[in-house]
Amino acid sequence: MRPDNPEQARQYVLVARAISFIQDNAKQQPSLEQVAVATHVSPFHLQRLFAEWAGISPKRFLQYLTKEYAKQKLMSSHDVLTVTEGAGLSSTSRLHDLMVTCEAMTPGEIKAGYAGMEIIYGFAFSPFGEAIVAWTKRGICHFAFSMANHEAMLAELVSYWPNARFSQDDSQAQHRLQDIFPTTPSRGRVHLVLRGTNFQIKVWEALVHTDFGRVTSYQQLAERAGCPRAQRAVGTALAANHIGYLIPCHRVIRESGDAGSYRWGAERKLAMLAWEAARANQ
Repeated sequence: MRPDNPEQARQYVLVARAISFIQDNAKQQPSLEQVAVATHVSPFHLQRLFAEWAGISPKRFLQYLTKEYAKQKLMSSHDVLTVTEGAGLSSTSRLHDLMVTCEAMTPGEIKAGYAGMEIIYGFAFSPFGEAIVAWTKRGICHFAFSMANHEAMLAELVSYWPNARFSQDDSQAQHRLQDIFPTTPSRGRVHLVLRGTNFQIKVWEALVHTDFGRVTSYQQLAERAGCPRAQRAVGTALAANHIGYLIPCHRVIRESGDAGSYRWGAERKLAMLAWEAARANQ
């Protein structure tokens, strides 16, 4: 299903409800029928929804949400943060090559507080609900999932670039999301424009180099960033990330296997992890 179809965003909303119910009743291991009742759809519709949205059955999808599965993947992730030469990433298990450009601004633009910089933004549909994406001529500078109305989402974007000039293009935004969530495993390149401290960028760059469908812990990420005792600072760096999914902070979980919190919602984080795991194991 194409990510520009709003039906996929509606599907995600139902999936998020199912995840929330499963989380609350994990010890009882609810059946398909019980989850269907809780989400107010028929078992047949729920089965078909998961097959269309995730590519696998609800039972298999829910296996990816369990703590034991997460712990198993975490234990096998010690070597997945190997940083390749330069800022780019090339891996056969990924759908994208991501190139991180630190600051990506001229000294004059930085000195002027980014005044006059042209930023295009738009609202579009993703497999995980509606999102706002913004970009400059150098690459994507903002990506956030909907947690509020359009006005609030735009206000957050403007707060990061207060002196820039903004224009809206929802059609082009949808094309950007199709690059981020391609319908076929074709290789593409998505350029990112990062702004942050040296430490934040170091953490984000290490995180970009996690493989699709893998997870890492705060401790592992701190070690790969060269600061093994800076777990708390790593958490702060992740909280400062405003390019969701492409800087995949959703792949950072606790040592216990718990997914933990997520800026754009715990259910969305679990959905992302299971969605990626399903595709990585196909």
